[in-house]
Amino acid sequence: MLLNRTHMKKIFTLIVLSVIFLGTQAQDFDKNLSTAQTAYASGNLEEARFAMQQMLTDIDMMIGQEVLKVLPTKMGAHNANVANDNVTANAGFAGVMIHREYGSGEKLYNLDLIGNSPMVATINAFLSLPFVANSGDGTQKVVRISGYKAMLQKSVDEERKVTDYTLQVPLGSTLLTFTAPNTTEDEVIKLANTIPVAEITKLVQ
Repeated sequence: MLLNRTHMKKIFTLIVLSVIFLGTQAQDFDKNLSTAQTAYASGNLEEARFAMQQMLTDIDMMIGQEVLKVLPTKMGAHNANVANDNVTANAGFAGVMIHREYGSGEKLYNLDLIGNSPMVATINAFLSLPFVANSGDGTQKVVRISGYKAMLQKSVDEERKVTDYTLQVPLGSTLLTFTAPNTTEDEVIKLANTIPVAEITKLVQ
């Protein structure tokens, strides 16, 4: 398994997080590291590769939990549904996936982060061309959230007579998506600016 800079950084971060946690995650890391070293020494490269992938999955899970810790527990009048927090990881595929909800019912807001998202390149391309990203009918526009460029999309549900918004912020190879149903543009921007984007960026990059 060839390790690029991203993977090497993940391994280093995992070591740091393991020292911090000193719990099950650290034990898993030690176990997978030992397995990888033993397998490599014996020439079993496939087993060594699998153990390294497990280590990368462990680090994604740890990073996901750290991201949840820095997210606000409340957005405006909407409390976080921390019982529904979720972190999943699949090293070598989509990276870490982090989910948190705020509010309920018609005001259920979703905050999701996906590592190594294939959508990042497309969104960055739009953001680099404002005359393309800013639609003439106002359904799509470029905005800034905590200083970061983001794409805001509006959709009107004629049947429900409400307006829903989707905000997407590329953070390196990670895509932050905030969906806000039945609200206004000003409210979406206000709520999104409570997300600690800079802190999240430090954790996921």
